[in-house]
Amino acid sequence: MGVPFGLLWWAVSPGVPVVQGEDGALLAAPQPEEFIAADGWFSLLGFGLGVLAAIAMWLLLRRYRGPVGMLVVVFGMLGAAVLAWQLGRQIGLDGYQRLLAGAPPGATFSKPPDLHGGQYDLLLGFIPAIGDLLVPAFGAAVTYTLLAGWSRYPGLRGAEAEPAPVAGHPPLSWDLPVPPAPPGAPAPPVPDATEPPRD
Repeated sequence: MGVPFGLLWWAVSPGVPVVQGEDGALLAAPQPEEFIAADGWFSLLGFGLGVLAAIAMWLLLRRYRGPVGMLVVVFGMLGAAVLAWQLGRQIGLDGYQRLLAGAPPGATFSKPPDLHGGQYDLLLGFIPAIGDLLVPAFGAAVTYTLLAGWSRYPGLRGAEAEPAPVAGHPPLSWDLPVPPAPPGAPAPPVPDATEPPRD
């Protein structure tokens, strides 16, 4: 899923315009909005992908619903996000680097899209610490949790996976038993028809 995600992100994200100077490329604008656009498109597309992945996991892999399904879809979206980021930022990067090395001063060209303009840190030396990479996993986790919360089956796997009721015990249900109605007040005594009227 990371490959089409990365290709789509690259296709919709604008490149950052740069101008070749004497000492290398400079940004054509002091604060280009293309950096924000690339991050925004990645987050928007990633959240949508996470939602769709969670729904697909819930519908197609019913047998693994629960904590296992949640972990699979969340870590799968983390991997898809890293793959999409690396793929999207590599498209056109070789041509950009060739222009950096050989373009004459004053030439204008575009830098391929990247998250935060390529500025990121590594956690534990190998995990890229970019908040945008967590958005697909967040979308998947929220959607999967909502689907589990709205499920009418305690086992989450549907009616066919629910255990059969044991003889002598009522079937398992989310509905609470209705307590019996309290007994009404005793009826007032009715006078005996044979009793003579009182003066």
